[in-house]
Amino acid sequence: MPGAPAERVESPVAPPSAGAVPADGAVPVDTGEPARGPRKTDEAPAGASPPASDIPRAPTPSTPASDATTASPTAGLLVPVRGIEAAQLSNTYDDARGQGRVHEAIDIMAPRGTPVLAVADGTVEKLFTSDRGGLTIYQFEPTGRHAYYYAHLDRYAEGLEEGDALRRGEVIGYVGSTGNASEDAPHLHFAIFVLGPEKRWWEGTAINPYPILTGRERL
Repeated sequence: MPGAPAERVESPVAPPSAGAVPADGAVPVDTGEPARGPRKTDEAPAGASPPASDIPRAPTPSTPASDATTASPTAGLLVPVRGIEAAQLSNTYDDARGQGRVHEAIDIMAPRGTPVLAVADGTVEKLFTSDRGGLTIYQFEPTGRHAYYYAHLDRYAEGLEEGDALRRGEVIGYVGSTGNASEDAPHLHFAIFVLGPEKRWWEGTAINPYPILTGRERL
């Protein structure tokens, strides 16, 4: 959920006001603590947002025959950046971030403007702008158990709105460096959260996307 997932930030207890304008740091929360268990997601309605990512340069994306070719073999999730294969991903989930935080997400390096894809079917739960995550998307999957978080987007796909139904492989945005990401290192900050019974986009327990996107584990 924009506030606390991926480069996730510490999440506030109360949900954001209806008219609040997301801002990674303005609303969402980034995990400021090296927490390892259930906790609020990075961008919560209180005010922080997903952490920035300091990582290596983006690999040159290959051109798959179709977006479906980047699907992980077991979980059925797509690698969310067009042209990037699972073998090109790096496990940055436990990387240290400022103030004792850990990343709790993976960064997928790619040229600015590369299409970002929905990893699975679901719904756009929240479009959020935060200080840390920049332009972000919180997607809920159909069962409501998990949320997928996409951050640092350059822009959203044209016409994308909250409540929209998404299909696996659909273009939802474009790789960028908004928020606290480095201008010269555009990338997608991607996280997966296990939602609580309240199903709040700004709250969730982060799980490592790397073994899921690479087919080592099932979601």
